[in-house]
Formats: sequence, C-alpha cells, structure tokens
Amino acid sequence: MFDFDRVIERRGTHSTKWDMIAKLSGIEAPDALPMWVADMDFAAPPGVTEALMEEVKRATHGYYADTGSWAAALVEWMKRRHKLTIDPAWVSQTPGIVSGLGLILQATTEPGDEVVVFPPAYHAFRKIITANDRRILDVQLVEKDGRYCMDLAALEARLTPRTKVVFYCNPHNPGGTVWTAEETRALAAVCAKRNLLLVSDEIHCDLTLDGTVHVPALTAAPEHADRIISCFAATKTFNLAGAHAGACVTPNAQLKQNLDQRIMASGLSSYNSFGMIATEAAWRTGEAWLDALLLYLARNRDAFETRIKEIIPGARPMRLASTYLTWVDFSGTGLAPEDVADRVASRARIFASPGEQFGPGGATWLRLNIAMPRPLLDEALARLAGAFEDLRSQTRR
Repeated sequence: MFDFDRVIERRGTHSTKWDMIAKLSGIEAPDALPMWVADMDFAAPPGVTEALMEEVKRATHGYYADTGSWAAALVEWMKRRHKLTIDPAWVSQTPGIVSGLGLILQATTEPGDEVVVFPPAYHAFRKIITANDRRILDVQLVEKDGRYCMDLAALEARLTPRTKVVFYCNPHNPGGTVWTAEETRALAAVCAKRNLLLVSDEIHCDLTLDGTVHVPALTAAPEHADRIISCFAATKTFNLAGAHAGACVTPNAQLKQNLDQRIMASGLSSYNSFGMIATEAAWRTGEAWLDALLLYLARNRDAFETRIKEIIPGARPMRLASTYLTWVDFSGTGLAPEDVADRVASRARIFASPGEQFGPGGATWLRLNIAMPRPLLDEALARLAGAFEDLRSQTRR
C-alpha cells in the first residue's frame, strides 16, 4: 500500500535536509547524501495529502480557529496508541516541541536557573536552554548492556538550589533507548523529592521498533503528574516537520495557565492552518501507514547495523529500539574522531550529525538518519565501505 522504496527528489525544494548540506557541512559534492537532521525521505500518509488538497481547493486560507478537533485527535491517538488518557483541557498548542520547551522555561524559571540534561542528548535542548539565558546541568548517561541508563544518584549529587527543571527524551535521542516505566517513575520520584519540574519530550513515542512499548511519563508516574509536562507531536511520526505544530500537556492547572500566558505574550496563540490540518489528519488517518513504516525502519536498521560492523572494523552501533537515528561509536576503530568525520564527509560525501553536538559522552560517536528509501541506504553503505576500505585491509593482514 505504501511505497517507501520510492526516491523523491527533494533538492531545490527548500528542504533543510537536502538544500542546506553545503552550507552546514561544507560538503560541496552535488551527490552528497544527508543523514543528519531528523527528517524522513518518505511521502507522508495519503490522508494527510488529501486533507491538504481539500484546503488548497477551497482556495481561502484565512486564520485558523478552534483547536478543539485537533486536540481531540491528539487525545484519541494517545489513548488508542499508548493507552494514555488525556483531558483536552490539559493541552496547550505550540509551534513545535522545541519552541514549547523554550516557552516552558520562560513560564517556570528565571535567567540563571539550571536545567538538567542527560547527555548525550538531543542538541536542541542545549540550544534552547542557553538561548533563554538558563544554565545546563549535565548528568551524563551510563551505557549498560548496550543501552543507556540514567544515573539518578549522580543527579541528586549535582543538584543545586538553582536547579528547577529536568529535560529528558522519552524515548531517547540519539541513543534510541526506550525508558521503562520503572526508570521514568524513579526519575519522577527524584523530581518530586527535590521540587523539580519534569519535562518529557515524547516526540519519538510512536517510533518504537520490534514491538517495544513506549511508556508515557504521565502513565509511569501518575502520583507525580502535577509536576510533569509532556510534549507530543505528529511531526516526527508522520514526516511533517515543516508543519511546526506540537502540544505541551499537563494536568497541573496552574502550570498550564502560566504556559498559556507565555504563549499569549509571545504572540503564538494564532496557528498555522496547514500545519494544524496536516497533523490532525495524520492522527486520524495515518495508523496503517505508521505500522508499515515501522516494519520498513526495522529492516533498514537491521541492514545498517549488520553492514556497518562489516565495513568499518571497530564501529559499534547502539541497538536502536526506537527512532530512526542510529548512534554509532567509532572509538573501537583506533581512528581519531576528526579522522572518522573527515572520511564520512569527504570520502563518503555523507552529512552525519557529529556526536559532540549532543554533549558530554558523544565525542567518538556519529548519529546517522536511516529513514530513507532502501536504494539510498544501500548507496550510503557502499560509500562508507569505500571510505574505510584501508581500515578493513589493515584488519585482514
């Protein structure tokens, strides 16, 4: 039903992923492949395209009013897909998750306050914290049995009176770890004990592989729900990043009021019609598409993880339980991180996300986006094989 193998030409279409390669990476080759930003190269669900076409046919694109049906679509999706019950009154619409994070900081903290991050972690956390004149408090993740774990003892030891908020990816980006209910509950308990706000970025919650179950923070720790804000969106799930539509959800009425006041003060209480239409349609019509996508992504992951270890001796991908962003450690190759990065960029002509941008613990890693048609993935793997051919020759000697 869905042709994920189809290669869609995106160059020259105002695509950040494709059209900003040279500017952001320095790779000037016209055949450069982007494996960096979290943007899939697949057509969105047909129901989304149909809904947008109906809007285009009407040819009157005025102000969007009443988020009720949009919030209802989110509520129904989370109930159906994740068994999470949300009251529509808990939902604050924002122009994307990252902007929502900034609005949360402005609504709940003061300049100079500290925000906990568990690195390696989504690089936009770091950017939005510093852009709002708040301070990053890093508590590095620990790798155990091929996945990341949070060191909550280290967290408690590092907290100060200025620490106000904890940001965490649930599921994790870039490692692809799916946190258990016990892990999230333990984190929420620390937040309650130390009077911290827990902000759970759940934008990748629909992208779990092999039947792995995502546990929303509000499900894992209902006894601490009054200090949790969960962030949801359809944009990563259905390849709609350009829609710029997300939701911050909290049952704490005072928190929501503070957040809504900040949204109003920032002039963000008017919404992009096309983004709202697209994301509502995705939640209402995209489930079969998503189920097919997850199978395709799992096959891409398996092919990538198997092949990368064969073509680059010493490369070690973290097993991807969610997202489509593979996290590969190159420390076992014996090569300096800058040598690895140069081979990937100059020889393979691939733009990957450098590990250091995800904070402490990422220096020897690269993040590579595998949400692409299989012909492009095969081409990328062939290029990587060529870029590290001498390493394989040395290993065979």
